[in-house]
Amino acid sequence: MSTPVILGFDTSGAWCAAALWVDGAVVEAIAEEMTRGQAERLMGLLQELLARHDLVWRDLDALGVGVGPGNFTGIRIGVSAARGLALGLDVPAYGVTGFEQRRDLQTEPVCVPAPRELVYVMQTGAPTLVTRASLEADGTTLPSQPAPADLAAAIVTLAAERFPQVAPPPAPYYLRPADAAPGRDVPPVILPPDSP
Repeated sequence: MSTPVILGFDTSGAWCAAALWVDGAVVEAIAEEMTRGQAERLMGLLQELLARHDLVWRDLDALGVGVGPGNFTGIRIGVSAARGLALGLDVPAYGVTGFEQRRDLQTEPVCVPAPRELVYVMQTGAPTLVTRASLEADGTTLPSQPAPADLAAAIVTLAAERFPQVAPPPAPYYLRPADAAPGRDVPPVILPPDSP
């Protein structure tokens, strides 16, 4: 069996990042910083990355995607793209958490930034959400955050390790509820077409 061609990407933070795995190694990892606009940019970024290596969508054997924790909307953009591409191309898509991405890129504890001076921390057991101030008060030095392109490279590398295993469709990995809540208004009643 030839080595797989795998595309990995991440939109869980203020970026669009992607990496390509060909011939058993990461051949390119890129990122564009952006606070919004990932939905409009992601597919073009992926297409450009494939084209630079003379590849098309049908050349892909698998996908990897960052599933969070992170930006609520960004995670949904990446996961939706991965699920749609996997379905259309009939290839597996592997969800990779932010903790898995950072495992080999950070010193302990593995930390994922969160809004409002909070940090997701994975030391032993389940991850916790703590304030930066409380970590620093305990004498914990926060590890520096990897570059988004390095996170994308970690995603595609982990996807290559999992290939060709069957994978459930990737799903968002949220550790806290979204900042925005659904409206409390009662939804409108939909009347049947023959009503007055």
